[in-house]
Amino acid sequence: MLIIPAIDLKDGHCVRLKQGVMEDATVFSNNPGEMATHWLEQGARRLHLVDLNGAFAGKPKNKTAIQEIVRAIDDEIPIQLGGGIRDLDTIESYLDDGVSYIIIGTAAVKIPGFLHDACSAFPGQILVGLDAKEGKVAVDGWSKITGHDVADLALKFEDYGVEAIIYTDIGRDGMLSGVNIQATVELARKLTIPVIASGGISNLGDVKTLCENEFEGIMGAITGRAIYEGSLNFKEAQELADKLFQENGN
Repeated sequence: MLIIPAIDLKDGHCVRLKQGVMEDATVFSNNPGEMATHWLEQGARRLHLVDLNGAFAGKPKNKTAIQEIVRAIDDEIPIQLGGGIRDLDTIESYLDDGVSYIIIGTAAVKIPGFLHDACSAFPGQILVGLDAKEGKVAVDGWSKITGHDVADLALKFEDYGVEAIIYTDIGRDGMLSGVNIQATVELARKLTIPVIASGGISNLGDVKTLCENEFEGIMGAITGRAIYEGSLNFKEAQELADKLFQENGN
């Protein structure tokens, strides 16, 4: 299982939010490129980037910082990016810059035709971020809860050709309260494409529990606040995931 460091970008800085509240941001670094290099040196095999300003504005807002990260990584590991991506030209621009995977969130729910077109135009490079609270999908930077059921939408998007689903329990994100294992596993069981868990990872116990359910179709886990505040040692987490993978005979 991949343990994936998150780099959330606000005004060109690396930050973390609590439950998606822009005003409740903690700045962890003023140098996105250095932060990306740090996680690469710690053994990261993929990075998760979010343009937070873009997510709220509906258009890219941290392109310079993203380009800094791409240059720092220099094609050594894949980068997945979301936040404010609403058209095919933006996707093409980011992919040309060196981003490996594009995450479509709000637009996937509100403009499903756009998601379908994106999967057709860029096969194998489109992920969908489904953020949910009590099983219902949230959009617009988590500010609105829709009536859409997570599993129903995920199954529809799987048919479109999405590469994977990133599932976030927004009640737990940034709160270090543990992953919603039950909801994540239930979703993974219903899909044939992989699920990447996100939101609430706080310690090695959470990593172990996720790894125990990897066979259900959970390919990775995104972690942010825990690795920045020190409740989770990233390097130890990835080493534990690798060890458990080997022990399970994979």
